[in-house]
Amino acid sequence: MSDVILTEGMVAPDFTLMGSDQKEHRLSDYLGKKVILYFYPKDNTPGCSREAEAFRDHFNAFADANTIILGISRDTLASHDKFIAKYNLPFVLLSDSNEEVCKLYDVLKEKNMYGRISMGIERSTFMIDEKGILTKIYRKVKVAGHVEAVACELGL
Repeated sequence: MSDVILTEGMVAPDFTLMGSDQKEHRLSDYLGKKVILYFYPKDNTPGCSREAEAFRDHFNAFADANTIILGISRDTLASHDKFIAKYNLPFVLLSDSNEEVCKLYDVLKEKNMYGRISMGIERSTFMIDEKGILTKIYRKVKVAGHVEAVACELGL
């Protein structure tokens, strides 16, 4: 868990992660563009697949609005590669296998699945403006209608 509570209007915490394109991605490299940073629990699961497909289906509208989409989970790059190929995803997925960025953005939460307690990613989206400022934070995201709400927030 991060020592800093993230709030809208503050500078988004910078980080560097390896991406599905085999390149390092530093959040600060995207200054001058808007960024949709979305955290999701696991590649190739029903909800995460629907969310990725929705971002894919809106990709061109986001790109036209000078907006980059970056998905983050704890999955490996190899897992991301299969996920991207299966759903024809046009954006980069970042691997946070050591959970550093998940902790930085405070998205790791205790989950109770069939009585088994574990730590997992709480589906969350962070919208960041061209200056690196958090403009909108969505926590406990429900997949249905979420990408449309993000698009609406950008005026699309």
